[in-house]
Amino acid sequence: MRRPLIAGNWKMHKGPSEARRLALEIRNGLMGRRTATEVVLCPPFPSLFAVAEIVRDTPIALGAQNVFWEKSGAWTGEVSADMLRDAGCDWVIIGHSERRQHCGETDATVAKRVRAALDAGLHVMACVGETLAQRDANDTARVVETQLRGSLGALGAGDWAHLAIAYEPVWAIGTGRNATPEQAQEVHALVRRVVASLASEATAEAVRVQYGGSVKADNAAALLAQPDVDGALVGGASLEAASMIRIIEAAG
Repeated sequence: MRRPLIAGNWKMHKGPSEARRLALEIRNGLMGRRTATEVVLCPPFPSLFAVAEIVRDTPIALGAQNVFWEKSGAWTGEVSADMLRDAGCDWVIIGHSERRQHCGETDATVAKRVRAALDAGLHVMACVGETLAQRDANDTARVVETQLRGSLGALGAGDWAHLAIAYEPVWAIGTGRNATPEQAQEVHALVRRVVASLASEATAEAVRVQYGGSVKADNAAALLAQPDVDGALVGGASLEAASMIRIIEAAG
């Protein structure tokens, strides 16, 4: 049985004071509730220390939204995996569709970031997903498989236990439009088949595959009920404590 993984991606929202308040609301809202779900909060870089203080010594983990592949050097504006560890991070999101779309992220740079994060002892949420044009062209399977092979194809057998894969249909992120549970399941099953070819059947069965794309409190249960949907990478709905808690509860 794969442990559900619910991560809140706060994107470019919530500076330190707001982030502290939201993390405290989520922490207090979960206090005393019994859940097997792994919860990760991913605020923007300036808010990492503020959230780290709130979640310290709780079951809630801290994640970052990106990482650079070099350990140090003349890389203005970049943040290394060791810096994230020092800030209290356990997780990092890599290859989010918004970074692929707007920041020039490629499968090759995703692969370098993943390697650096894993080498530093971080857990990784690696993102894949197709655009609306690619889905309408019935190209989803090819796009997702290409991204998986290009981003994760060089991983070693021991790496997969520290990694989750987030399927994010680009056309469903921030649009209010959502993949149906059946559409999500179809791609998640594909992801598992590709992982089996890259690693092993046992690895494919063990790896957690999250859904990310306008996940909300009112659609989370149906998505999470699918056999190959192991959690969610939550965007806008994670910016309100009540909706984030309802999604966590829907995961079990």
